[in-house]
Amino acid sequence: MSMVVDRKNNGGYSAGNCSRGFGCLIRRKQVDSAHVRREGHTQLARKLSAFDLIAIGAGATIGAGVYILVGTVAREHSGPALTISFLIAGLAAGLSAFCYAELACRCPSAGSAYHYTYICVGEGFAWLVGWALILEYTIGGSAVARGITPNLALFFGGEDKLPAFLARHSIPGLGIVVDPCAAVLVLIVTALLCIGIKESSLAQTIVTTINVGALLFIIIAGGYLGFKTGWVGYELPNGYFTFGVNGVFSGSAIVFFSYIGFDSVTSTAEEVKNPQRDLPLGIALALSLCCILYMLVSAVIVGIVPYYDLNPDTPISSAFASYGVQWAVYIITTGAVTALFASLLGSILPQPRILMAMARDGLLPSFFSDISERTQIPLKSTLTTGIFAAALAFFMDVSQLVGMVSVGTLLAFTTVAVSVLILRYVPPDEVPLPSSLHESIDSMSSRFSGDIQEVDCDNVKNPAGSCHRNNLHDQGDALVGYPLIEKGVAQDEQKQQKRRKIAAWAIALLCIGILILSSAASAEYLPSILRFTLCGAGGVVLLCNLLVLAFIDEDDARHSFGYTGGFACPFVPFLPAACILINTYLLIDLGAATWIRVSVWLLMGALVYIFYGRSHSSLLKAIYVPSAYAKEIYRTSAAANLA
Repeated sequence: MSMVVDRKNNGGYSAGNCSRGFGCLIRRKQVDSAHVRREGHTQLARKLSAFDLIAIGAGATIGAGVYILVGTVAREHSGPALTISFLIAGLAAGLSAFCYAELACRCPSAGSAYHYTYICVGEGFAWLVGWALILEYTIGGSAVARGITPNLALFFGGEDKLPAFLARHSIPGLGIVVDPCAAVLVLIVTALLCIGIKESSLAQTIVTTINVGALLFIIIAGGYLGFKTGWVGYELPNGYFTFGVNGVFSGSAIVFFSYIGFDSVTSTAEEVKNPQRDLPLGIALALSLCCILYMLVSAVIVGIVPYYDLNPDTPISSAFASYGVQWAVYIITTGAVTALFASLLGSILPQPRILMAMARDGLLPSFFSDISERTQIPLKSTLTTGIFAAALAFFMDVSQLVGMVSVGTLLAFTTVAVSVLILRYVPPDEVPLPSSLHESIDSMSSRFSGDIQEVDCDNVKNPAGSCHRNNLHDQGDALVGYPLIEKGVAQDEQKQQKRRKIAAWAIALLCIGILILSSAASAEYLPSILRFTLCGAGGVVLLCNLLVLAFIDEDDARHSFGYTGGFACPFVPFLPAACILINTYLLIDLGAATWIRVSVWLLMGALVYIFYGRSHSSLLKAIYVPSAYAKEIYRTSAAANLA
């Protein structure tokens, strides 16, 4: 094995062409470690336990969707089989949860999907995911805040009874309806987050407990009514599957978005006391709790009222009202308000940490990476996020933009699943080191016969995103001249490089096959013959490359990649492939109007990256060396500093 840097003028080194052209899109950073922390940045406070993570995940996930979706989906798609739709959607979300759990254990730092994508795929893709997540959390938080006002007004007897400083007002001549209540709630949540992560997680625990209590009331009281009346909602002539199996799956695609939010747990990874144990536990229990509650609530509601009689706007409260239990409406409304508040907190909490992670990497100004010494939270990012979200909630009705929220989540779910495949089959085998370690690298290189070559990312041939070294002994006899390396080792390295190439191409072609299959399946405007042909071609490409991955060995380097000893995603490559397929189909199925809006935002992001992030990246002058030498270089540097 040889070291991989570039000896140039007067013994200097450079990162080569990775900073030019398209090479910058696939440059990858190192998993945050003790070395990185010494270099860098103040860390966030490690105060969160598994219980805190469950509260954050459940609070961010259980929004007002469950109070509204059960009516619409039951009436138009699933009928009495709504519970099965929630189960299928929960299982689909669970696929992404498995992938998140492994990466959160391996790379427990702030940034969530952005962080994992940067490590496993590359800088350009990571920027795309991070930029989309910023859009998701901003619009999602503003939409949730706007939804609290009408629910809160029920306690005052209607929106016209709200105090003047909280009521909605229309600006004459502009047609803009301002919502002071929404803006105030966002600012309250922002102030809460600025106090500290433990305090905000405590608040999340309280409101989530109230919300769960309201759902349990619906289940228990509704179950009592159901047994008392004989479950009239299930005694239908058309049977349980009124709309057929297709209706159940159509309904599951809609209610899938009720599970969005559990990924906010991973954004707090740097603040968890024991991330290897608590992160997978928090993700799994939060998602399981949500799935069980959703299924029980839906089973009760469609059981006590026939699906066609459900009110699409207020299905749960109207179901109880039909039995004369008017007082229950106040409990249900309390649950809806607390669910929205918890969801608002869950939307604003992750965004400052993503901004902080992007700023740490140089892709955004360092302003966003500042951490308060007193509270140990990204204070400036939190304030910026809160003020912007409050302004948006005050001036804009973002309900028509809510579809854009799903793009960020589904894009993150997809890239996380791809990252798991890369981690297992072609994990990064090089480490970017800062230019400050030139002397240590020079010292190490002299011990290995001065065999130093540059990693040129413009000559990349590895579609999985790693900077493949074409000059790294591609022929078997290239190693014969090195007396310390036996020929058998050279042959093993050749086989390993060949296996990595096959795996990288298989992953790339797998994704292409999924894209073709999903696009054709969603393209109802195409002629049937062409559509089925494309589906067949995409399916063949998908299955062939899935089998290739199933029959080749996973990379041994995965055992030492990042932090070890945590959760490992099961059923690789089948589970990540299923996750990619489901999320890609849902992404494409969001519709042209949503994608046009999202494209404008992504274009803005591309311009920010081209004119700022690309040239300010912390990897701009980094030197890539084989992972095996990185620890020795750090030791050499530490020894030199002590001397």
